[in-house]
Amino acid sequence: MANNIKKYTLMHKNIPVADLELDEASCAISAVGPVYEKLHLPTGIPIKKGDIDRGALNEWWRGRAIPASRSGIRNALVELNLSTTQKLLEKCLGLSLSDQYWICPADTPIAWSQVNFFDHSFSDDVGNILFGQGSSGASISLMSPDNTSDGWLKKKWKIIDGKRCLIKGGSGATWQEPYNEVIASRLMDRLNIPHVNYSLILEDGYPYSVCEDFITPWTDLVSAWYVMQTKRKPNHVSIYQHYLNCTDSLKVPGIREALDRMMVLDYLIVNEDRHQNNFGVIRNAETLIYTSAAPLFDNGTSLWFDKPTAMINADTKINCKPFKNSHEEQIKLVSSFDWLDRNALHGIEEELRELLRDSIFIDRARCDALCLALKNRVAMLNKVIDSGHTLYEKDNCRSDVKENVAYSGRQDKKLR
Repeated sequence: MANNIKKYTLMHKNIPVADLELDEASCAISAVGPVYEKLHLPTGIPIKKGDIDRGALNEWWRGRAIPASRSGIRNALVELNLSTTQKLLEKCLGLSLSDQYWICPADTPIAWSQVNFFDHSFSDDVGNILFGQGSSGASISLMSPDNTSDGWLKKKWKIIDGKRCLIKGGSGATWQEPYNEVIASRLMDRLNIPHVNYSLILEDGYPYSVCEDFITPWTDLVSAWYVMQTKRKPNHVSIYQHYLNCTDSLKVPGIREALDRMMVLDYLIVNEDRHQNNFGVIRNAETLIYTSAAPLFDNGTSLWFDKPTAMINADTKINCKPFKNSHEEQIKLVSSFDWLDRNALHGIEEELRELLRDSIFIDRARCDALCLALKNRVAMLNKVIDSGHTLYEKDNCRSDVKENVAYSGRQDKKLR
């Protein structure tokens, strides 16, 4: 065996899935051995003529790493003495707080129960370095779920009162994303939309959003992107209908209703980044039964977060994902508004005002503009509901050129 090749077994919790080899220099999967448990492969990874598609598995493996676009990652890699974020993957055995996949060294057999981050504490070193705070001592521990965190915003996992919590920052001059996470959470509370609850903390004067991990030691989060790799998408079928078809084949309950709620939320907060890795489904990691849509999470890239105050307006044209290019078109895909209590949205703009009141990053003029624009988005939604105009009946089986181009292109991995 070459010195730069290391042998592992891809594991799904306690179940061996397949043998693989990692090239130490490139951090890529250079070879895949026998498949032990085909059903426990990551969702959407195909098997061709009895063999795992190594290219697809490599893409999945690379997608577990911190993206190179992460804020402050270059300085962090220098301090960690590593050349790429891919090298961090092997250091933590690929373990994550989003699913139960990991790699077990062939020469040192260990059990999931000995190493998983759900039951065991982990070092704050990587997270602190990613936040520019330095390590806690001379010896840096790389055994951390931060090695497999996604997105370009600064973030770190921390155990708070025994709970695994994700702390995430903001960007630009306003650092608005953490506030957006909180107001989106409160809006969904009002509408009884299943979601991850976000709160706000301040560290060194900067705002951060905090949420508890919604994945347990018995579940996997499977992104919509990988759900949609389970079936071939015909050219005449829209992305929206393709997702419904895939989830129907996987027997995931309640998806159409979950998408209705997601699109309503995104319309109200003008979410710009609901790409196919920003929503998905929950699967039982042991029975492999898909139990539900994932609660809505990662809503910070919204409410004109990167726009100057003068451009904050309810009808400002904003790009939209994942099914249409504009919220005005996407909201027409909602199959029913019967679940929505319009009265519950009354005064949401004042709740936003109270949230922003003490921010040193968002001045009075921006706060006023945001509150007025959010109030007007509620009014616009009411007009959509009253109009009764929907694309659902005629569009759910139709594709268009722009959707097909977006679907066939490389999936955006830059989670917020």
